[in-house]
Amino acid sequence: MHLDCNILKNYIELTKPRILALVLVTTVLGFFMGGEGIISYALLAYLLIGTALTCAGSSVLNQYLERDFDSKMERTKNRPIPAGTISPAKALNFGIILILSGIFLLYVKTNILTAFLSLLTTFLYILVYTPMKRINWLNTTIGAIPGAIPPLGGWAAATGTLNFHAGVLFLILFLWQHPHFYAIAWMLKEDYRKAGFQMLPVIDKDGKRTFQQILIFSIILIPVSIIPALTGLSGRVYLLGAIISGMGLLFVSKKLIDSHTIADARNLLKATVIYLPILLILIVSDATF
Repeated sequence: MHLDCNILKNYIELTKPRILALVLVTTVLGFFMGGEGIISYALLAYLLIGTALTCAGSSVLNQYLERDFDSKMERTKNRPIPAGTISPAKALNFGIILILSGIFLLYVKTNILTAFLSLLTTFLYILVYTPMKRINWLNTTIGAIPGAIPPLGGWAAATGTLNFHAGVLFLILFLWQHPHFYAIAWMLKEDYRKAGFQMLPVIDKDGKRTFQQILIFSIILIPVSIIPALTGLSGRVYLLGAIISGMGLLFVSKKLIDSHTIADARNLLKATVIYLPILLILIVSDATF
């Protein structure tokens, strides 16, 4: 029984539960805002199950492809595949089954657009972002695209289409990922160097370009985040909250830019983790429909 529990735990770890949770939350956001409320709990359930399956499968295949590189990094060497607790073949089969099941469920129970967006996310994450990490520092920007698609999937499931408002939700998530993941990359740059990943902090020795990217995206995020209030998707409470939280994130980003320290990179990471839930709660609670 103990052995079975350990096996189950390892398979769950392969699915990257924390990333999965974020994907599901932003999917619900798109569904709620697109449908102007929860139009069908049954539809939402199918959406979340299908999205969870494809997202989990993508994470499994990502670890399958990076198993040799993960074994070189302190942060990832104890993951199930490099640690030898799950064989690469079993992980490959598990990931493929999850993805195909998820896309099929979304196609049958939601609509073809939602299924396509899920398939697109999987394709970009596994076949574009994952190999690009070893080739070019722009992998962070490329990886931010599939990371920002989930609210589009939720919106498409609720409405059968996409519009400008859905695009704004995509853009907010796309921009937010840059200070978030550059902070992580700065903290773990030596680990990434060991594995041969071409993250920007690895090739940017003094950090000048890395901090420039953090500053640019932190600044752009502020005006983009207030668009929902300007277009009538959310109200004045959201507008005020978006400005204050955006300025707070910019302040923390500026501290890292000035200090270059791991401690301030960790603070920026924490700030991005706090920022996003605040913004999502505000946009939902102050929705104008």
